[in-house]
Amino acid sequence: MPEGDTVWQVARRLHAALAGRVLTRSDLRVPRFATADLTGRTLLDVTPRGKHLLARIEGGLTLHTHLRMDGAWRVYATGERPRGGPEHQIRAVLGNAESTAYGYRLPIVELLRTDEESRVVGHLGPDLLGPDWDPEEAVRRLTADPARTLGEALLDQRNLAGIGNIYKSELAFLASVTPWLPVGELEPDVPARLVATAHRLLDLNKDHPDQRVTTVRRPGTPLHVYGRAGRPCLRCGARIRKAELGDRVTYWCPECQKGPHRQDAGTSPSV
Repeated sequence: MPEGDTVWQVARRLHAALAGRVLTRSDLRVPRFATADLTGRTLLDVTPRGKHLLARIEGGLTLHTHLRMDGAWRVYATGERPRGGPEHQIRAVLGNAESTAYGYRLPIVELLRTDEESRVVGHLGPDLLGPDWDPEEAVRRLTADPARTLGEALLDQRNLAGIGNIYKSELAFLASVTPWLPVGELEPDVPARLVATAHRLLDLNKDHPDQRVTTVRRPGTPLHVYGRAGRPCLRCGARIRKAELGDRVTYWCPECQKGPHRQDAGTSPSV
């Protein structure tokens, strides 16, 4: 699932291509909104909210989409053949005289009143890349359930919006604790440091196509642990491990990170 910085980049591309221009094509390929016609209206802006995308349209309408695991928006010059996948995977099309955006494999496509956006994003915590960013509120929400594992708390968008599986694994590594450590067992200063680090990393990476967390410049080393199972830790040399945490795979260093561990994915868990 894309992280908040990736969604921020998608919103920026869509905004640059569509905002301030009259829609000459609209096609929402979901049964509930298949008859909706947005042509003739100006698309006002495209705003990211955590991992949600809100395309606001003249007349008080908002097109709400979410990428989840496989979704993508692709922008092409109007008249150019789209190349983001098979035609049947396109679930939304918005176009003007110059550019046309195609939404592929979008699991959420819905049209709603702009004044009702809170219905779909009102549950989210402070947005790491949004104007509502509030680090103190993010810390309060992150630590509200002391028994919850750090990994689960970081992924919960109601705590702070924008963290996905990559940053969850990397933040736990940078805090030197495993993702299975209960939030209530963190050292007192760690939650605030985690929140500040999360904000800094997403802000640094929002202008780059690939996330980089490390300062190591060797090829294949942009991340400390994520996706590096079986490879040596960049800090201590121990083999990075991976295991299930909820319905996600997580990565960690068994030497650098203190706290409960799980066995490798595919085996029974042990603490």
